Amino acid sequence: MADIPQQLVNGLTNGSLYALIAVGYTVVYGIVQLINFAHGEVFMIGAFGSLSTWYFLFRDNTSVWVLPIMLIGAIGASVLTAVIMERVAYRPLRGAPRLAPLITAIGISIFLQEFVRLFYGDIPGFPSAKAKIPFPRIDVVTGQAFEIGNVTIQRPALFTMGCLLACSIFLYWFINKTKQGRAMQAVSQDPDTARLMGIDVDKVIVIAFAVGAALAGIAGVAYGLQNNNIDFRMGFMAGLKAFTAAVLGGIGNVQGAVVGGLVLGVAEALAAGVPFIGGTWKDVFAFSLLILVLVFRPQGLMGARVVDRA
Repeated sequence: MADIPQQLVNGLTNGSLYALIAVGYTVVYGIVQLINFAHGEVFMIGAFGSLSTWYFLFRDNTSVWVLPIMLIGAIGASVLTAVIMERVAYRPLRGAPRLAPLITAIGISIFLQEFVRLFYGDIPGFPSAKAKIPFPRIDVVTGQAFEIGNVTIQRPALFTMGCLLACSIFLYWFINKTKQGRAMQAVSQDPDTARLMGIDVDKVIVIAFAVGAALAGIAGVAYGLQNNNIDFRMGFMAGLKAFTAAVLGGIGNVQGAVVGGLVLGVAEALAAGVPFIGGTWKDVFAFSLLILVLVFRPQGLMGARVVDRA
C-alpha cells in the first residue's frame, strides 16, 4: 500500500467536500423528508457562479481578496437556484406521494445540467461548458504545497477543511441558538403543530433549502480550487457521494453528515491504496459501502434524528 498518512490527508480533503454537500441533503431531508437528488447540481451551479463572478468582474486578477466575492457569487447562484427549485417544483408536490418529488428531483438534476451546458456554451468569450473549464488559481489559497515529513498538503485542502469547520460551527449555532433554527427543529418534528403555534412552515422550508444551497455553493468553490477546473457534469457523482455520506452518518443528522463525509473520504482513499481495488475502483467501493450500511445499519453511524410522521 502507498503511504497511509498521505492517504489520510487526501481522504480528509475529499471527505470535507462530501460533508459540505451532504449537510445540504440532511437539512432538507430533516424538514420535508425529501431526498433532493438535484442538490449535486446546486453544488455545480455554485462553482459556475463563482467562476462567472471572477470572469466578468476580476478577470486575470488572482489576488486573495477576490475569493470572498467569488464565494458570495457562488452562494448567491446556489441559493437562488434552490429557492426557485423549491417554489416551482417541490412545493406543489408537498402533499403528493414521496415517489413524485423523487422523480421530479431527478428531472431537475438533468434539466440543470443541460441548462448550464447550453447557457455557458453560448456566451461570447466565455469558455464553453461542453469541456472542462479552467478555474482561477487564487493567490495564497492555491500555490506550492506544504511538506510535513513525508506528507504533502495542498493549500486548497486546507481551504476545504477550513470551510467545513467554519460551516459546521455556523450551522450548530444557527440551528440551536437562533429563532429560525428552533423553528426548523419544530417543523422537522411536527409541521402541523408548528403551524398552529404560529410558525410559517413555508418560510422555514425555504430557509432550509437556502442554508443547504449556501453550503453547496461554498463546496463548489472548494472543488474548483482543488481540481483547477469545473464542468457541468461535476455535480452528479459528487451528489451521489454526498448522499452516501449522509446515509452513512445518519440521514437527518447534521453531525452525522459531517462524520459520514469524512469517513467516506478516508475509506475511499485507503481503499485506493489496496492493490486489488486501486483508484479506478474507488467509486465501486464507496457505493458498496452504501449498500452495506443500508443493509446492516440503515439508521447510519450516528443514527437518524428524523421523527416518523403518520
